[in-house]
Amino acid sequence: MTSTQPRPHTYQPPVKQDDKLDYEQVLDDLSSASVHRNFDPYLDIAWDAPDMAVVPNDSRWILNYTVDPIGRHPWYQALPESEQIRIGMWRQANVAKVGLQFESILIRGLIQYADRLDNGDKRFRYVTHESKEECNHTLMFQELVNRIDMPTPGMRRWLRLLSPIIPLFSTLTPTVFFFGVLAGEEPIDHIQKDFLRAGRDSEMHPAMSAVMELHVAEEARHISFAHNHLRTTIPKKGRLAKFVLSLVMPLVMRVLCGAIVVPPAEFAKEFNVPREVMKEIFWESEQSRVFLSGVFGDVRMLADQCGLMNPVSRRVWKALGIDGRSSRFRSEPAYTAS
Repeated sequence: MTSTQPRPHTYQPPVKQDDKLDYEQVLDDLSSASVHRNFDPYLDIAWDAPDMAVVPNDSRWILNYTVDPIGRHPWYQALPESEQIRIGMWRQANVAKVGLQFESILIRGLIQYADRLDNGDKRFRYVTHESKEECNHTLMFQELVNRIDMPTPGMRRWLRLLSPIIPLFSTLTPTVFFFGVLAGEEPIDHIQKDFLRAGRDSEMHPAMSAVMELHVAEEARHISFAHNHLRTTIPKKGRLAKFVLSLVMPLVMRVLCGAIVVPPAEFAKEFNVPREVMKEIFWESEQSRVFLSGVFGDVRMLADQCGLMNPVSRRVWKALGIDGRSSRFRSEPAYTAS
């Protein structure tokens, strides 16, 4: 990808600044970053370069043993290489299709959210910038799906059916909507960062790595906005509202994570995956449970910061299998955990 100009300044939080001014400064910085550090998938990815071509029997599509829960399962490892490649292409094309569909839901919700903001509200500019970036992401994901050329549906059927309704939450219950934003963005971001880290030691198809690199670069801003927005708005709510939100947050995270990360029923049908294998991969094996817990380290940190961790909500996080140590800082790699 081509380099972009740096932001003209770096944000330094003023001393003893109140929450409103601090949040508005963050919005200014995020909007500035969207202007000075942005990407276009048709300028910054060399789609027609020879090494980007998608060709048959390319072993770079084999799923990574370290990162992908399907790739590490003995059932997948025992398959002929040609079938591993075919499954890998389908799997990665479907992940891109899921990303496209999720971004589409997010764009519609953000535009509706912006439409309700008052004149002069700095959130309007930032969420519109973010919507524009997400539109580019949908173009990028669809381009990758088209080039891999596998019949992938994307999200699981029930979520595809509900997708026209979900954006309504951005105006009816904005806090829950932004829970949903993080429930989709955090797992995708977590998985892509793991793939890119693993890619340093293993070969990945350059089309896939280019898409991930661009997406991760801009998604950092989007996740930062959701964190800052929730961290600013939730503590101002009443005790009952915060208690209800403390229970809703882990439920949204678990339901949407499963809907986004677990392949749709078409995957098992296409490749004759035994039912017990699918159950073990998602989420009965020890490795899969560790992965599921690790996805939400940053969100647990956010829940702590927002005052949404209490004895009852902690039991909900645990019952859903997404409890664990909170991150010490955003995007903390799992290998730094103590």
